[in-house]
Amino acid sequence: MPMPRWWGHVNKRMFNPRAIAGGKWPVLTHVGRTSGRTYRTPLDAHPVDGGYLFVPVYGSGSDWVRNVLAADGARLRAGGKEMRLAAPRLVGAAEAFQALPDEVARPPKLLRITEFLRMDLVTD
Repeated sequence: MPMPRWWGHVNKRMFNPRAIAGGKWPVLTHVGRTSGRTYRTPLDAHPVDGGYLFVPVYGSGSDWVRNVLAADGARLRAGGKEMRLAAPRLVGAAEAFQALPDEVARPPKLLRITEFLRMDLVTD
């Protein structure tokens, strides 16, 4: 089972603003599917061949995942660069783990994460 949703609400209000301000975490910028507001979410962004892989620790029903899927993309700021990402899709654990380099830690089995979000890097 992914992390409990109540922890996500705490994280969103207390820890995410600090992580964004600190500038050390990759930040995904996405548009709300109903509000149209722009949101910034600090996440682990793992570079994979041709794009990035994200671990939705609160499940694939998380607002940020649903927003990205509805908008068909997002922007990522990582390593001092801003990139456009497109073609978001949920992939299973087998595909995700095959794409990730071996040195990247896998999520704990206790979380039972079975879906990951993958997006392609848009090169202009």
